[in-house]
Amino acid sequence: MELGQLKTFRVVAETLNFTRAAERLHLTQSAVSHQIKALERDLGEPLFLRSKRGVRLSQKGKLALEHAERILDETQALREHLSGLDNSPVGQVRAAAATQAFVHLFSDLFEMFMRQNPGIELSFRTTASTDQTVTDILNGAADVGFASMPVYSPALRVTELFEDELVLVVGQNHRLAKGQVVKVAEIERERLILFERGASIRRATELFFKKVHISPKLALESNDTYFIKLMVQHGLGISLLPSWAVRDEVTAGTLAKLRFEGHRLRRSVAMVSLARFQPSPKRAFVSFILGHRKHLQELARL
Repeated sequence: MELGQLKTFRVVAETLNFTRAAERLHLTQSAVSHQIKALERDLGEPLFLRSKRGVRLSQKGKLALEHAERILDETQALREHLSGLDNSPVGQVRAAAATQAFVHLFSDLFEMFMRQNPGIELSFRTTASTDQTVTDILNGAADVGFASMPVYSPALRVTELFEDELVLVVGQNHRLAKGQVVKVAEIERERLILFERGASIRRATELFFKKVHISPKLALESNDTYFIKLMVQHGLGISLLPSWAVRDEVTAGTLAKLRFEGHRLRRSVAMVSLARFQPSPKRAFVSFILGHRKHLQELARL
């Protein structure tokens, strides 16, 4: 039994796909299959159940994965301890979310983290959907994600960061701009500019429309928060956005925000990462963000 075999086993168990595991490990598919078969021979048990639909962990495979996780985590911790990286993290952290709006909310914290951790390179990118953010974390394409929809996976650690509220956003010249509260029925004849399907804000919006039994017309779709705000400002439609995402525009008077009479569209935003042991740069970033949850909640509620 070799550490390389255990690492390959863990990646295959996470992806449940030999081809994706090979891509992630930068190996050929045959090399991955060979390592898994060799490990199964050493252990004397099949680790995966193979079928035309794909592979899944066997009962013995689930048990073996628990032990493999502990062995690999302890090995990584030993390397970091001996090299001193646990005291001064060096490496990369790749954060992801399905909307660029999070950059606006997290920008000060990201800047502070990089100043305090000069050896860590932090990058942030926008994914096509919240589902894609989660998939990227599971597949190793991202280290940490931010999502506002329920996320369930035994391979993930999901930690609530803050609660915010979606509000109706209209242009300064819109007929509703002078008010603070609007009846749900008043927006049914409006044209909506929404996030694309798969984005958590879009799902929350559609659930609300279903709850109040209305079906507004769709004008545009985009995952670019700034584009949505610009189109609303130009009068091409109205939208539902987090209150904090339009704070500057409301203060400047280019947009107006309203709440629905008798309804509050609250949602929970969480940080998502792999549940298993993470290298010191990832641990440092997760710990930093968790240490500033109160600050994020204050920003979201201002």
